[in-house]
Amino acid sequence: MRLEKGANLGQSFQRRMEETMKLATMEDTVEYRLFLIPDESRDSDKHKEVLQKYIERIMTQFAPMLVPYIWQNQPFNLKYKPGKGGVPAHMFGVTKFGDNIEDEWFIVYVIKQITKEFPELVARIEDNDGEFLLIEAADFLPKWLDPDNSTNRVFFHHGELCIIPAPRKPGAESWLPTTPPTIPQALNIITAHSEKILASESIRAAVNRRIRGYPEKIQASLHRAHCFLPAGIVAVLKRRPRLVAAAVQAFYLRDPIDLRACRVFKTFLPETRIMTSVTFTKCLYAQLVQQRFVPDRRSGYRLPPPSDPQYRAHELGMKLAHGFEILCSKCSPHFSDCKKSLVTASPLWASFLESLKKNDYFKGLIEGSAQYRERLEMAENYFQLSVDRPESSLAMSPGEEILTLLQTIPFDIEDLKKKEANLPPEDDDQWLDLSPDQLDQLLQEAAGKKESESVSKEEKEQNYDLTQVSESLKAFISKVSTHKGAELPREPSEAPITFDADSFLNYFDKILGPRPHESDSDDLDEEDFECLDSDDDLDFETHEPGEEASLKGTLDNLKSYMAQMDQELAHTCISKSFTTRKQVEPVSQTTDNNSDEEDSGTGESVMAPVDVDLNLVSNILESYSSQAGLAGPASNLLQSMGVQLPDNTDHRPTRLWLPHHD
Repeated sequence: MRLEKGANLGQSFQRRMEETMKLATMEDTVEYRLFLIPDESRDSDKHKEVLQKYIERIMTQFAPMLVPYIWQNQPFNLKYKPGKGGVPAHMFGVTKFGDNIEDEWFIVYVIKQITKEFPELVARIEDNDGEFLLIEAADFLPKWLDPDNSTNRVFFHHGELCIIPAPRKPGAESWLPTTPPTIPQALNIITAHSEKILASESIRAAVNRRIRGYPEKIQASLHRAHCFLPAGIVAVLKRRPRLVAAAVQAFYLRDPIDLRACRVFKTFLPETRIMTSVTFTKCLYAQLVQQRFVPDRRSGYRLPPPSDPQYRAHELGMKLAHGFEILCSKCSPHFSDCKKSLVTASPLWASFLESLKKNDYFKGLIEGSAQYRERLEMAENYFQLSVDRPESSLAMSPGEEILTLLQTIPFDIEDLKKKEANLPPEDDDQWLDLSPDQLDQLLQEAAGKKESESVSKEEKEQNYDLTQVSESLKAFISKVSTHKGAELPREPSEAPITFDADSFLNYFDKILGPRPHESDSDDLDEEDFECLDSDDDLDFETHEPGEEASLKGTLDNLKSYMAQMDQELAHTCISKSFTTRKQVEPVSQTTDNNSDEEDSGTGESVMAPVDVDLNLVSNILESYSSQAGLAGPASNLLQSMGVQLPDNTDHRPTRLWLPHHD
């Protein structure tokens, strides 16, 4: 799930983006493209050679960060893609990130850094939701930008987010196309006007906030836990730590057919289990821990009682062993390893290895030592997956890779058992349990909101001003809704609420004006909507004296209608359903007036003015209280306007008092 896309504007942009998506992108998949500028016409073979050199340089320079990374499904990779359909030849990559959204945002960070290190490259990135960078910054987008015209406008250049603008008026800026640009047009604009297309600071801040903390954040996303595993799995994970992801996914997505292979284990016997330390990502660890599973009695995997201190290690090891067994069961034990691509046979390997040495990838280790061979094997695996990736029909499956490792790497169970006493401590998994306050804090951080001062919860509740609710709703009502939806006030607590009655009545006259031919429609013109959609202050034209007289007549008629309506309603019980200003006045001031009104008769009965603010807040709080802490219309509406109500700790009926404004 995308936890960071809960804002209404983000949901709206995402929904409309999905409706207008033209790319057949797989679910939970991110695509990224790197273009070389200026895109001069050159020989295709020579251009391919240049781009291949860039791929080698990029993957080598970022290898120290990418090699040890544990991906949920697929790693970051780059391939040469020839030009087609007006799109020039470029470097292309696609990664399925699955349930771990952090993989996608790590790739955003990598792409951003690539364009920073290589200024002559321009990057474009999108996923199955479309322009997900715009979705992340939906609260700060300019009004002209929507999913219908955002195609080929969002790029990374010089390590900064760029958005190619649309001309305010046709022909106003000759260098801007009136329709969404093509890729060649976009590259030419970026080359010639790079300083004019930089995204606004608020948009860049929203995206940078999401990728803040990398590359240090990589270590924070890992979780180390003790697991009671068969010795074969321990040896495999020592050589291929990334295979833990495939095993967790196999167990997490198991079906009854998969579990048939786990009735009797053939590859990873439970008798060979030893204690070891396994490194997961937090997403993988949570997926494994939260699964409730009882192994088949025939499997030989028996768990100690839950009170046992090592129960968690046994449970994790049992689940992980099932995942590895499922992977191996999907391929024949006598599979041919002719499909295995020899890394050293690739023409790119020699130069790639030389580049790794120049970038101090081996950290001064002696060539041929155990640690050197371990890092070399990781580099070979990384090269095969990300740089020189074979076709899918030739690529080894995780199960085939595991069986190959078991056949080629020697391991001694007794030596592995000796290391049990020196295992590093496992990480605390308290991060799995979130209190409501911690969840609120995470949501506020995701939305970019921070408390300026640390105020206690009790003090916050005591100093809470209910007028914020009514003022925010007034600001919401004063906005104009169109077929695109209603606008929410972006900062209701910071800007004063203003209401121009003359301007309102001015537009009211346009809707219900006295001229017969104008009263046939109750909709605003397109131009009126364009004007009212603007964030700028409303600026209306001055009316002629004749129009002012007509407006005055309309107002008089409206007031007459309202007065007649009040007189009719005064004889009904409708007034008892609202709190009036007379009801909130002190009793001492209303006692004498009550007898006078009773004697006045029904002919002169006039309804007391309704206290709009008090009724509004009372109804909102009543709706909020009925939600019982769950999501509902009142909390959703208030939260979208930036209003946070304190918890309802007092369930007794109370009388609400608001400051009285004449």
